[in-house]
Amino acid sequence: MRTTLIKVMIAVVVVFTFSISAQAQALKIGYVNAPKLIDKAPQKAAALKKLEAEFGPRDKELRAMRDDIKRLETDLGKNSLILGDSQRLQKENKIRALQRKLRRMNQEFKDDFNLRKNEELAKLQKTITAAIVKISIEEKYDLVLQNVVYVNPSLDITQKVLDKLGN
Repeated sequence: MRTTLIKVMIAVVVVFTFSISAQAQALKIGYVNAPKLIDKAPQKAAALKKLEAEFGPRDKELRAMRDDIKRLETDLGKNSLILGDSQRLQKENKIRALQRKLRRMNQEFKDDFNLRKNEELAKLQKTITAAIVKISIEEKYDLVLQNVVYVNPSLDITQKVLDKLGN
């Protein structure tokens, strides 16, 4: 009885192994390189241009303010000996106030820019995901992976996705 049970278990394991092997061979698997997709997607350039147009004027304003502060500091350095104490103190206070305002405006600019950049990145990722899904359905992939340690280059469908994004 014990030998019969062992033979049955071995038979089940063998059948199960062949069953899994046959199913694995039928799977169509693909891989996408997500960082490459984000970096080379044509939509990335459009998003960057959009951000540049949106934040360019504020950046220009901040640079002008920096230049004004440097000019005031240079002027104060040159004329500090001939200015009276009250005038020198008034100019120093004005420079400090402008520096505080510049720091605050810089921080607001960075926060706003990062927020918008993340919004644009989320849109891009959504577009990329839609392209991956569309290719997966059209070409009947059972599984598409990203962020893996190693993948056979023959499974890489990144270029197909980039081509789809370009259309």
